[in-house]
Amino acid sequence: MKLNNENENSKSGGVGKTFKTACLASCQKILARIEKAKAAIFAESRDALKSQERLLRLALNEAEALAWQTLYPHLVFPALATEKVQTVAAWSTHQRLVRQANPTTVPAA
Repeated sequence: MKLNNENENSKSGGVGKTFKTACLASCQKILARIEKAKAAIFAESRDALKSQERLLRLALNEAEALAWQTLYPHLVFPALATEKVQTVAAWSTHQRLVRQANPTTVPAA
């Protein structure tokens, strides 16, 4: 009886390894897709937001974090990232307009 249990355990160990390998490969593919999309969105948006590059990176990281909270992060990320980038662009435009409308003078020291 003991021999049969050992055979069953060794057979299921192979299945566990195969499943683990498949899961790891799947996660790596998803990570690669998200990184590729992040790089593409960053490159596309960098010219428009030259002075806000750090903010752009933060927005993309936030979109990625939100995407990982879903069942399909690789499908959700591009839409979230685009929305975040548009928000950064709108905020940047608004800030530029405010600065132009209310120029501040720096007092001489």
